[in-house]
Amino acid sequence: MPELGKMVGVVGAGSFGSAIGNLLARNVDVLLYSRQPELVEAINTTHQNFGVALSPRIRATSHLEEIAAECRLIIPVVPSTAFRDTLRRLGPHLRPYHILVHATKGFDLRDMPESGQVEGTVITRQNVSTMSEVILQESAVVRVGCLSGPNLASEIVEGQPTATVIASRFDEVIRLGQRALAGPQFHVFGSNDILGAELAGALKNIIAIGSGILRGVGLGKNMQAMLITRGLTEMVYFGKAMGATPRAFLGTAGIGDLVATATSKNSRNFTFGFRLGRGESKAQIEATMPELAEGVRTLHIAYHLAAYYKLRVPVTQMLYKVVFEGLDVDKAIEYLINYPYDIDVDFL
Repeated sequence: MPELGKMVGVVGAGSFGSAIGNLLARNVDVLLYSRQPELVEAINTTHQNFGVALSPRIRATSHLEEIAAECRLIIPVVPSTAFRDTLRRLGPHLRPYHILVHATKGFDLRDMPESGQVEGTVITRQNVSTMSEVILQESAVVRVGCLSGPNLASEIVEGQPTATVIASRFDEVIRLGQRALAGPQFHVFGSNDILGAELAGALKNIIAIGSGILRGVGLGKNMQAMLITRGLTEMVYFGKAMGATPRAFLGTAGIGDLVATATSKNSRNFTFGFRLGRGESKAQIEATMPELAEGVRTLHIAYHLAAYYKLRVPVTQMLYKVVFEGLDVDKAIEYLINYPYDIDVDFL
């Protein structure tokens, strides 16, 4: 089994990257990458980021080649929109002995419009890559994994107990990730179903937006529970169509992450939906949110993938029409209430 080495790298100095850095710093020195030299200087001078104190074991850098030279285990935590570009810049410095465990919950989309409805748009599986697939495509790295589960950055920073999943086809990647991250307040499960974990982590953000919308318009837990339950079913449908089994969706990376993200105001996706339900426009919300709500982009991709796979996913379809086409929320809810579902659970 490979050793951790002297230092673990984190690529991405957003709120979640900083939270992961603090978790790692309990067990190992951390090198934190940001593209912004001024942010690197501020972190190294103040040992703070996003108003949160960073461990003295964290040092920031703006040089990807330094990350590759100093770290065997590297954890990319960048938005899905920037993931491939980041790997293209990091890739030339990577070797087969590197291990990458990403913590990005979204999809890569190639040769397609990023958002909005475009006449004749057809998104197929060939246009969509998971983040682990991007790593394999853009580097010489062989051993990859993903970090998934209920990982709200604000709660991790506060030291609240939680659990996560490291998924990889390689047991050594899981064990190495567990050694790096596990602690008294942070349990790390392992899974070999990396595709299922990645799909669950991406798709649950869509349902979190819908849950936020319901709360924003003033609806209670009954409707929220219905949306989350039917949303989970649709996540499984997508997973089966894309080659995953239902198993990952029923564990920590699925139900666990879904419940946390779809019920917490600390979730960017829930907050986006909540503000939309309160009457703000998509453009207003996106212009004033400090970090990207990944679920908006994932919703666009999933809506078109559903058409490609011919899936019955009314929650996804209605959310797309609300977010991207301005459909009235009450009409969307009426449609879902009266949708002719055949049976409650049909994927087991």
